[in-house]
Amino acid sequence: MELPETIRKRLDNFSRNILFDQTRTNLFAKENDGILPHDKRVLSSLQLQMSLYFNMWFFPCWWISETVMLQLKYPALPEYYKFILVTILLLMTLIEAIRLYLGYAGNLQEKVPELAGFWLLTILLQLPLILFQLLNEAILIQPLERGVHIVLTIFILTQAVSGLAALRDMVRHTGSQFHLQQFD
Repeated sequence: MELPETIRKRLDNFSRNILFDQTRTNLFAKENDGILPHDKRVLSSLQLQMSLYFNMWFFPCWWISETVMLQLKYPALPEYYKFILVTILLLMTLIEAIRLYLGYAGNLQEKVPELAGFWLLTILLQLPLILFQLLNEAILIQPLERGVHIVLTIFILTQAVSGLAALRDMVRHTGSQFHLQQFD
């Protein structure tokens, strides 16, 4: 039993307006009367997107536990570790917000520069900072800290690997599209 044509068109338009980027949908609508092309390959990585989604919800929990643990052990730390840990917390908060935004934009909108920025922030900044907090015993690591750092490290490593795979696929696809356009 199929839906009537008018209801199906309304549901199709509603889902396109809610779920997809309007600029892309409008381009396809002009070319194909509201139907997305079937030959367009989706390059977004589901594994990367799921990891970004769960990381987005986990990061506030990580931040709260890290702040509470830092407040508890602050009097027992040497002066230089106090400065280092507060600086790392502030840097990681700022970097993580930018990194998650770039990951979402690069993956869902299939934009290579944003995804490359996400991957570089992951490898060059977040991974060393979280490994410092996880492996340096001189900062008096508490059990709660160790647990949340391990979870965040797993997220970061998963995103680094899946982000590299998604970035490689997008670059290959973009390169092949560029070469095909030269012959049109």
